[in-house]
Amino acid sequence: MQLSDPTLLRSSAYVNGDWHPAGASFPVLNPFNGELLAEVADATAADTEAAVTAASAAFPEWSARTAAERSKILRRWNDLILENLEDLAQLLTAEQGKPINEAQGEVRYGASFIEWFAEEGKRAYGDVIPGHGRDKRITVVKQPVGVVAAITPWNFPIAMITRKVAPALAVGCTVVVKPAEDTPLSALALAELASRAGFPPGVFNVLPTSNPKAVGAVLTGDERVKKLSFTGSTAVGKQLMADCAGTVKKVSLELGGNAPFIVFDDADLAAAVEGAMASKYRNAGQTCVCANRIFVQNGIYEDFIAAFTRATQALTVGDGSQEATEIGPLINEAALEKVQRLLVEAERNGAEILTGGGPVEGQELLFQPTVVGGASTDMQMSKEEIFGPVAAVYRFETEAEAVELANATPFGLAAYFYGRDYARCWRVAERLEYGMVGINTGMISTAVAPFGGVKESGFGREGSKYGLEDYLMTKYLCWGGVE
Repeated sequence: MQLSDPTLLRSSAYVNGDWHPAGASFPVLNPFNGELLAEVADATAADTEAAVTAASAAFPEWSARTAAERSKILRRWNDLILENLEDLAQLLTAEQGKPINEAQGEVRYGASFIEWFAEEGKRAYGDVIPGHGRDKRITVVKQPVGVVAAITPWNFPIAMITRKVAPALAVGCTVVVKPAEDTPLSALALAELASRAGFPPGVFNVLPTSNPKAVGAVLTGDERVKKLSFTGSTAVGKQLMADCAGTVKKVSLELGGNAPFIVFDDADLAAAVEGAMASKYRNAGQTCVCANRIFVQNGIYEDFIAAFTRATQALTVGDGSQEATEIGPLINEAALEKVQRLLVEAERNGAEILTGGGPVEGQELLFQPTVVGGASTDMQMSKEEIFGPVAAVYRFETEAEAVELANATPFGLAAYFYGRDYARCWRVAERLEYGMVGINTGMISTAVAPFGGVKESGFGREGSKYGLEDYLMTKYLCWGGVE
């Protein structure tokens, strides 16, 4: 990894505008070849308390600035990220493994949230309400909640940070970020650029750690932290929500998914295959909104699975730093073991592996893109996120059956379907129990739309004008004696 600006490779915690090495460190490895990328500061509970103290102290001055003043710094941060796009993408690919083209796309996607909220923060409007008495006037104002804790995942180590902190910073909150232990380097590079952009000390803090429970306990238990935003597994999200109850924090959770991808008989076959490929195999299937269950109607099933299998076989697997690579490695051994367990169980229950089915020889974390035919809903891979490049394809007969199968999960993050019957498109979109639905598209993420789920996939929205609300409190002002 050769960076044009080597100072973007940081290994210390970033607290109160300064770099802190902490007392111990932990290794960050390249998942493709096991190369040691850096020994990173291992933040402790005490370091977390210091970061919260810094953020709390910085909040009054930062929140008192005008939205335009905050916007100027955010826009400078956005510009610096885009100016350093190639280096950030290299860092991201090195620690996370995704193909370099996808990494570049993530950097742009992450920056887009900063650009969007730099402007949207100026529109945190209140209301004037007709009074309930002749001498009364009622106004409603929106104010920042205070110190925000953001706990982010490894699969999108830049975008999941900017999607949370950009709206928080735009409306006047200060932030403490705990990135995933597998991918702290991207977060620390963002902190370096935030420092250059001119954020005051304490406004933006980053705590890498190999002990997330200790750091998380401070973030959930400290009454000075007013809001927690978390992206990750449903099990951890439930625990964090319970931990936040003691101080009644505002919480937003983007948790697990089990996305259905429905292909009706009247779908454009080529478009449906293209959409399924984009949705299923992005980041080697390691996304919470990727197609987890592909339901194909009987009339098109054979044609779809044949075309989809051919397209899957054409994917290039390898080192994410190479331009030709389309599928990079899984993040770690636990991810590999999960994919293998799900495939063994599926085969035992009658599924057929049509292509792929195991690791690439000599590169265990590189898993062959895999298509599973004859999948059934009693298989474990229909009930939990695969989080790997494995596509399970199921048959269905009727529209009602497809909707029933799609909704037969406690999760409700994203869903997709392809078809050309206009009336059916409306019916299915309304009946799917998901926070986001892609209709004749396999790619739905954008800064201008509200990202989030329902049921056990969480609550709260990130992106768009709705993304501001999670970082604001509504205050009602009643004016008397106005006659």
